[in-house]
Amino acid sequence: MLTSSSSSVPRLVVAAPASGSGKTTVATGLMAALTARGLAVSPHKVGPDYIDPGYHALATGRVGRNLDAYLCGPELVGPLFAHGAHGCDVAVVEGVMGLYDGAAGEGELASTAQVAKLLRAPVVLVVDASSQSRSVAALVHGFASWDPEVRVAGVILNKVASDRHEELLREALDSVGVPVFGVLRRAPQVNTPSRHLGLVPVAERRADAVTAVAAMAAQVSDGCDLDALMALARGAGALSCAAWDAAGALAASPPTPLPVPSPGAAAPGPPLRPERPRAQTPPSPSSRGCPRDRLKVAVAGGAAFTFSYAEHTELLTAAGAEVVPFDPLRDERLPDGTSGLVIGGGFPEVYAAELSANEPLRKAVAALAESGAPVAAECAGLLYLCRELDGLAMCGVLDASARMSERLTLGYRDAVALGDSVLAAAGERMRGHEFHRTVVEPGSGAAPAWGVRAPRRRVEGFVQRGVHASYLHTHWASAPGVARRFVERCRTS
Repeated sequence: MLTSSSSSVPRLVVAAPASGSGKTTVATGLMAALTARGLAVSPHKVGPDYIDPGYHALATGRVGRNLDAYLCGPELVGPLFAHGAHGCDVAVVEGVMGLYDGAAGEGELASTAQVAKLLRAPVVLVVDASSQSRSVAALVHGFASWDPEVRVAGVILNKVASDRHEELLREALDSVGVPVFGVLRRAPQVNTPSRHLGLVPVAERRADAVTAVAAMAAQVSDGCDLDALMALARGAGALSCAAWDAAGALAASPPTPLPVPSPGAAAPGPPLRPERPRAQTPPSPSSRGCPRDRLKVAVAGGAAFTFSYAEHTELLTAAGAEVVPFDPLRDERLPDGTSGLVIGGGFPEVYAAELSANEPLRKAVAALAESGAPVAAECAGLLYLCRELDGLAMCGVLDASARMSERLTLGYRDAVALGDSVLAAAGERMRGHEFHRTVVEPGSGAAPAWGVRAPRRRVEGFVQRGVHASYLHTHWASAPGVARRFVERCRTS
């Protein structure tokens, strides 16, 4: 559902010829530098990445939001942008990979170039100039001329070695008529640590991250023409689309009926473990007998579970839930009155010992799942629900074992729900994204969550009673009924 007529928020896209050129440093530094000027800056990230938006949020004081044309469809890129940018003075969009890189085998789909066109936004190309001089002109000319619908308005030169190096680069770019908006010298202090899935999230190194973002802001302020960049952003074309709205999206999304067991029938899905008489089941610390208007959905957070899209919380709230965050590393019980549980992505493999040591919470999660309450788990959440992770005890909700792997699993997925669950009705299609270096054995249960159609056909994930656990990250803005279905199941389970 769209709730306003247009968006004329000044905006620009920070892109690059390839990954590793310095997009995140420049985009985050620009966001922070403009915020320091007193501007309300709306931060956005092309693609499904969860980590960069955390640094964007730190730089701007606003929620970082993703713009993913594969997960949500090209038609939602503009509306989701307008939703996030509402009331802001300027928006900065960080690209993904190289400017023209997108979903494999899908042409321009999900590329930074496609998003720039959908937003009618100028592109500033960040070029790693560390090993070139005159050749930079050929590189930039190629990117600027490849697609005439993409407006490459200028460049920011990164990793420039000296005044003489800068002079040679500027002369070359002058010859092809490409403006230089900034020059950044090598500066180790703005580097941010990485590990097996990219940058270390802000939540795991907040004090150091604050220092790094401040250094990025100082470098961009010193090396870039902020006034010229703002003038460029003001030249973006007006968007005719209206802003996305969670309540309106739910209203426009027809509900699908929940499966209702016949009298005396077992709950949907196989039992989580052998049934025990109810009298022997200890009372859960998360009593679910809360009034209708105070229905609570607990959402895992903290350093171990940092991956989430802001629209998920907004949709759950619009569907009638009170979203209550908790930290599985610190909290020994679920929030009082929990009716449903969402455990998103993150790095449980890094914190496996601490998660395992929190036995009271592991038991509370297992008890909630056994009661039939809805539990939605993605990637890290899937690992947490397993019997063990790298040999350490987890919640034991799923009869599966998880371990770290050398192999990186990465890419978009086209999937279909193989049966009814708390998130989808049988036959519903969803697009998702996988990003992990772990393996779960077995990879699916008796009732798999998804049939993955591309890039290769396979079944994946687990559906057991109210539990839906899978490696797939999904974006609920593409299917708002997911949130409504989950909340309604909270009411009826």
